Amino acid sequence: INGVVHVIDAVLFPANAPTVDDIGVESPDHNTLEAAVVAAELADDLTAPGQVFTVFAPTDAAFDLLPAGLVDALLTDPSGILANILLQHVLGSIETSGDLGDGDMFTTLLGQDITVSNDGTTISVNGAVVTVANNLAFNGVVHVIDAVIITETQTNDYDCI
Repeated sequence: INGVVHVIDAVLFPANAPTVDDIGVESPDHNTLEAAVVAAELADDLTAPGQVFTVFAPTDAAFDLLPAGLVDALLTDPSGILANILLQHVLGSIETSGDLGDGDMFTTLLGQDITVSNDGTTISVNGAVVTVANNLAFNGVVHVIDAVIITETQTNDYDCI
């Protein structure tokens, strides 16, 4: 005998384990995303107990690819258009890169589907390439992407896009 095993009914995590929101806050490449999440008042949602997420996190460079002035225009309606665009980047489940198969479709927290392309080397979601995969958090996983996911429906519904 070299020890004792105690069966418990929960998973233990370190007290300082990051959430999916913390990963964005601590990243030097996600300042625009974090400002948008705070403006849209979604930070608390991304840290809610009992919830798990997969976040496709566009970098600052990805936001810079949007038309000039668009981010500022979106920030004028943070709980509307901006929140909807951000929710298009979040799944209510944990999907690591191994779960993202070619042609797979996932429904975002906005209720719209996104489609995965995976050729075995490169993974993309609605055309946004995953540049860093599997940033694991206490409540999910974050995949860094190189573009902001804006659907055709969103483009048609909002004149500013």
